[in-house]
Amino acid sequence: MQSIPYGRQHINQADIDAVVQVLQSDYLTQGPAVPKFERLLADYCGTAHALAVNSATSALHIACLALDLGPGDWLWTSTVTFVASANCGLYCGAQVDFVDVDSRTYNLCPVALERKLEQAEREGKLPKVVVPVHLTGQACDMRVIHALGQRYGFRIIEDASHGVGGRYRDRPIGACEYSDITVFSFHPVKIITTAEGGIAMTNNDGLAERMALLRSHGITRDPAKMTHEPDGGWYYQQIMLGYNYRMTELQAALGVSQMDRLDEFVSRRHVLARRYDALLANCAVTVPWQHPDTYSGLHLYVVRVQLDKIRRTHRQVFDEMREKGIGVNLHYIPVHLQPYYASMGFQAGDFPEAERYYTEAISLPMYATLQESEQDRVVDVLREALGN
Repeated sequence: MQSIPYGRQHINQADIDAVVQVLQSDYLTQGPAVPKFERLLADYCGTAHALAVNSATSALHIACLALDLGPGDWLWTSTVTFVASANCGLYCGAQVDFVDVDSRTYNLCPVALERKLEQAEREGKLPKVVVPVHLTGQACDMRVIHALGQRYGFRIIEDASHGVGGRYRDRPIGACEYSDITVFSFHPVKIITTAEGGIAMTNNDGLAERMALLRSHGITRDPAKMTHEPDGGWYYQQIMLGYNYRMTELQAALGVSQMDRLDEFVSRRHVLARRYDALLANCAVTVPWQHPDTYSGLHLYVVRVQLDKIRRTHRQVFDEMREKGIGVNLHYIPVHLQPYYASMGFQAGDFPEAERYYTEAISLPMYATLQESEQDRVVDVLREALGN
């Protein structure tokens, strides 16, 4: 029997045709497709600027650099996230710390954040940048986090790698109403894909200008930004240290095509999530809780095994599902438990709620083309693995 992955892209003929059209054009990079994709995302989110890059990790990096994060500064983020949410601070020479998660949303906990800020203020170690992570596609409580930012003076980058197509307080995630910059990912298992790719959204003209330079070697052809008059039509200047983080035309063309189905993809995921909720109602798992202020992109559907109600371990449940062809996963191992971060002094017990989550969480298959018969099989195998 064919295995069922936890995530899968959906590519149709229109997507293929869009990429082929670019292959037959004059531009494989730095052509019209990238600006078109950027404009579509900016218009969709109601944001002034969108800067497309080759990955969400690159977007996080240039976002940190644009906010002048550097040596002597602190970046804080959730510990239940992919390592890139923290690594971006290290890339800039900053120090990284973590905040524990909320017990219901698994997002960065505003109460834990406020307590940590109070202590950091006393110690003179306030963060320069905080990166709330919209785990599974559900937005963090951004209004509260933004208010704390105003009080304690930190800047905010929303890591919405899971969140494109979602909403917070009836506005699209990515509107940057409560943040300086929002980052999306377009990895194949995300809501829409550009194969690999990411984007940084902002309403700040200066940040957009800096990120545009940072993604392309720090080079400009704009005479107004140069230190002296151009020598000729060929002339360019490097005015800052940048990187080659550009998105290709092929990726952008795929993204433009996928945008036509973004709302359809998210809506289908919600249908599947409601169906999971119903099918798992009497199962020894805790299904995801959705905050009433949010409309999740539902990149992931994470259940937590109620270990006190079964005679099996978390690992036994996970392994049995994998053995029976259900490609479950675990998002994520808390970053502070990774050996690289443990070498900095982090240890088990530092963030108890995140660690409890890790001992119980399993990501079930969730993607727009998941069939109901496949979903039934996922639930049947889960019940068997739980010992029901």
